[in-house]
Amino acid sequence: MPKMKTHRGAAKRFSKTGTGKLKRSHAFKRHILESKSAGRKRGLRKPALVSSGDAKRIAQLLVYVK
Repeated sequence: MPKMKTHRGAAKRFSKTGTGKLKRSHAFKRHILESKSAGRKRGLRKPALVSSGDAKRIAQLLVYVK
């Protein structure tokens, strides 16, 4: 059987933490920022963890990502 390939689109969007959880960035931070509060924009800067329901699917795409 041939080697599995890492899904390059997923590899650019997700990374693994030291404990193996999946990290993602927040949406809604690209444009129309004038109407969003400073606190909201500050919160969107921080990374978030992928929910457990989605993590299993995404982990299959990130075969060799460490």
